[in-house]
Amino acid sequence: MAKVSISLDAELVVEVMVLAGIGNPQDAVETVVRDYIARGHRTEARTASRDESVRTGRLVPPEPEQG
Repeated sequence: MAKVSISLDAELVVEVMVLAGIGNPQDAVETVVRDYIARGHRTEARTASRDESVRTGRLVPPEPEQG
């Protein structure tokens, strides 16, 4: 996979490291970005299943809330 180098505000990176509990800045930011992408995919999947039921007219039971 190709690598990209970017510059970020040091306070932002430190905040990410603290919140993620990861001591390496590269790993901490990569973890946060991967989590953000995974959440987006989960949201798309939920939205698609709801839209599918409206489109087909079939009722789909709601997914349990995660809390």
